[in-house]
Amino acid sequence: RHMVGNEPFAVILPDDMVLSRRPCLSQMLEAYERVGGNILGVTEVPRDKTHHYGVVDIDHEATSRLGDARLVKASGLVEKPKPEEAPSTLSIIGRYILQPEIFKLLDIQKPGAGGEVQLTDAINALIPLEEVYGYKFEGTRYDCGGRVGYVLANVAFALHQDGLGERIRAGLMELLKD
Repeated sequence: RHMVGNEPFAVILPDDMVLSRRPCLSQMLEAYERVGGNILGVTEVPRDKTHHYGVVDIDHEATSRLGDARLVKASGLVEKPKPEEAPSTLSIIGRYILQPEIFKLLDIQKPGAGGEVQLTDAINALIPLEEVYGYKFEGTRYDCGGRVGYVLANVAFALHQDGLGERIRAGLMELLKD
């Protein structure tokens, strides 16, 4: 808080990695420059996986007026809903552009999931007070919160590195022969 003062700021959680031609946060900043407010990075997930993620409840009427297929207006956030109760299949990833007012809400939040104060809960409380949007970024999100996702992310990023990708690909093909 003391580092950002009274300025908008970005939050990047390390357990989500995004592989894309243009960095996810750069894409979100472009959207922020157009609409302001608070921007959440979001991506589609299969309905049967919604119980693993925070999901955006979309204000469809306001979204239709935005004129940007990648931008949605949030009317609420639901943390890890059952598939049949999920308001959408847009899950929140660990990329945020937030206004400093979020700190006031974090100060008064009661502990949520895991006995910790949850950023999602504070953003949900922010929605009636400020504009909150979801931005459907270009690229592939890797969930590095588990070992398999972590390994897959590293392999994917290595495959896209100049001078490394072909050697990694050849090494993987060799490993897969066994």
